[in-house]
Amino acid sequence: MSGSTRTGTVLAAGCVLWRKSPYRADGTEICLVHRPKYDDWSHPKGKLKHAEDALAGALREVLEETGHHCAPGARLGTVSYLANGRPKQVVYWAAEATDGEFAANDEVDRILWLPPPTARDRLTQPRDRLLIDALLDSLPSA
Repeated sequence: MSGSTRTGTVLAAGCVLWRKSPYRADGTEICLVHRPKYDDWSHPKGKLKHAEDALAGALREVLEETGHHCAPGARLGTVSYLANGRPKQVVYWAAEATDGEFAANDEVDRILWLPPPTARDRLTQPRDRLLIDALLDSLPSA
């Protein structure tokens, strides 16, 4: 079965997508996606395809959901939770946006580029906030 293990765990991957702020020389911005189906703000992520490598799936999901290509960085960890009564594991990487342009689609209708504190507050799920800390810890000091 695509995107799940034999035990029924849903396997997914995503990225904490970031860029150097085009507005502030010392700033980092984080991209959040809005999913109208759930009316939530999250990091780009999605289920893995059959036999898909987790990092490849994470980069595919970023491109599909944000329209941006990116350069992967440090692995930030795995987040586990129940989704629709099934266990779900999402592996995340830091990823710097390189180029691209957002176009709304059925899954994601908006994205926002926000400074880390604002992004942390905007995220719907508290579990996603720890990923911002992990991203900031993984970036080289300016």
